[in-house]
Amino acid sequence: MICVTALDSRPACERPAIYYDVVSYKQLDARRLRLIVIGVASSLVAAGCTATTQSVGDGVASSRNDATIGSPAPPSATAEALVPSTMPVTTTTTTTTLPATTTSSTTTSTSTTTTTEPPLDVFAPDCVVRAEADTALEAVAIANDVADLSALWFENGQLDVVSAGGLIDICAGNELNDIDGQTRPPIDAQALELAAVSNVERQQAKLNELFAAYGIGDLDVDGISGPRTGQRLCAARLALGLTPTIADMAPGSNEQAALFTATSLPTPASTATESERWVLIDRTCQIMFIGAGEQTVFVFPTSTGSEGYETRDQDRAEAFRFNPALDNGGWHDSSEYPVGVDNPLNGNLYKPLYFDLGQSIHGANNVPSTPASKGCARLSVADQNTLVGWLGLDTATGETWRKSEINVTVNVQGTFVGR
Repeated sequence: MICVTALDSRPACERPAIYYDVVSYKQLDARRLRLIVIGVASSLVAAGCTATTQSVGDGVASSRNDATIGSPAPPSATAEALVPSTMPVTTTTTTTTLPATTTSSTTTSTSTTTTTEPPLDVFAPDCVVRAEADTALEAVAIANDVADLSALWFENGQLDVVSAGGLIDICAGNELNDIDGQTRPPIDAQALELAAVSNVERQQAKLNELFAAYGIGDLDVDGISGPRTGQRLCAARLALGLTPTIADMAPGSNEQAALFTATSLPTPASTATESERWVLIDRTCQIMFIGAGEQTVFVFPTSTGSEGYETRDQDRAEAFRFNPALDNGGWHDSSEYPVGVDNPLNGNLYKPLYFDLGQSIHGANNVPSTPASKGCARLSVADQNTLVGWLGLDTATGETWRKSEINVTVNVQGTFVGR
């Protein structure tokens, strides 16, 4: 008979396991040992004791070797707690390993590290910012609430684009270089005017560079932003994908930065590049782009129809008629607006190329930078000869009506707004 004798007079649920005396351990085999363990554990449960489970790690209960005892031990009783380790036990144990069922819980945590940049090593750190990328001064002004873009441009030595890592002095007008502490001249009206003239000269030189290969005459680099400079600025905006306008470009602006960083003149996106040969007439700029496929070949100043006689919108209209007017030196007397004497200054047409009923592209001796014609698009006589020669029509001996032989489409767009 196997018995358990209590050596402590306290209630069973309050006695620690070490006070239980297990009799005849040497005679017990592994099976009886398991019965003792189960019996003692049952006594504890029957006595109404509350089990306490020790946590290990992330809330996982410690239960060593539960699967090797045969039946899982209750959460509050383990073999080590029930059998004193000081008593010799000779046992033969058959171990059965049971598959463990594990429920995994994954907790994802997001760690946010805030890095405080050290102040810039400059004379006045609160007045200086560093460009993280190539940045136009206009973007710097917007980001730092600088109201006067011209003053910011003047303060930083007439820069348009600050290279990545460059320093920008944003405290304009304080007569101080906040980067190195040196004094600056005051920003007054005269200083800004002189700087503006210098800036227009820079623009004119850059425009001459971009348009040099397209048959258009150079601008005078004189610092005077007149109608021709406005016309050329508008053409550059159109090619560069900016909003077309003949207005001046503000120094330090995003569009001026785009102008000065351009290395070539793109073909305008609104051009009918799917045509083998094309002409784009823009009324906003009073400019004509001419090209083949994706390539621009010529850019010429033009003068479109005046108010009440506007050159009509066109979308890949085919040029259908060419009149070399060889019997009058190339000058054709308009049937709709005839003149008594063949006077090109009064609306006669030099070698007209018709694209929409009576409207045409033709040469004239007077091609202002504003709309002035009766609906046609004027070119200078020299530019009209260049266009006719490029189209292969300079050898025509008479009037030509064959679209396939002329082989050019015409687009007309835009609205002229004067300065």
